[in-house]
Amino acid sequence: MYDDIVELAGASPGWLQTAGVLFTEAGLLAFAALFAWLLWRARASPVRMAVALLPPAATAIAYLISEAVKSVIREDRPCRNLVTLVDCPPLDDWSFPSNHTTIAAAAAVGLALAWRRLSPWVLPGALLMGFSRVFVGAHYPHDVLAGLVLGAVTAWLVFRYLTAPATRLARRLTAHAGDAPTQPMPRVRPRGDSKGPLLPPRR
Repeated sequence: MYDDIVELAGASPGWLQTAGVLFTEAGLLAFAALFAWLLWRARASPVRMAVALLPPAATAIAYLISEAVKSVIREDRPCRNLVTLVDCPPLDDWSFPSNHTTIAAAAAVGLALAWRRLSPWVLPGALLMGFSRVFVGAHYPHDVLAGLVLGAVTAWLVFRYLTAPATRLARRLTAHAGDAPTQPMPRVRPRGDSKGPLLPPRR
């Protein structure tokens, strides 16, 4: 399958090859922009902000797991000694699983769980990211499949087990901030009058 997709990429028109390279290199920026947008929408509510922080947290966790798996499996890249659309990474940059795909899947599932209306956009975007990694010759299909599963499962687990604690903490912090006593302003007597009425200080 890898050979078929790479041959398809090599026979594709130049504009399609350029689009594939641009998306595989910069597509993750779109997910980062959606993270920022989601946080901006939630800025007025600490509880919503707590939920909005879960997608980037899940993405970071999935990336760390992916890197750990790479260092254990140490599968070589398929692009060695092949002509591909992008340069083959260094020898110590392993192939399994695909980091790009892991990040995209975790971001997409996290965003979809945080705001369901994004699902029709972000979930196909993650699949397209996975395909692009094979299209440009950087990964085997099973690298991409593993990245999709790893990212999606990590994001689901983060939302499953951290949503309630995060929202409880946000409510607790909000309640504490609302209950904090205000310090009364000191009152002073007019200068030279030790028995006069207490007056508020001048502003």
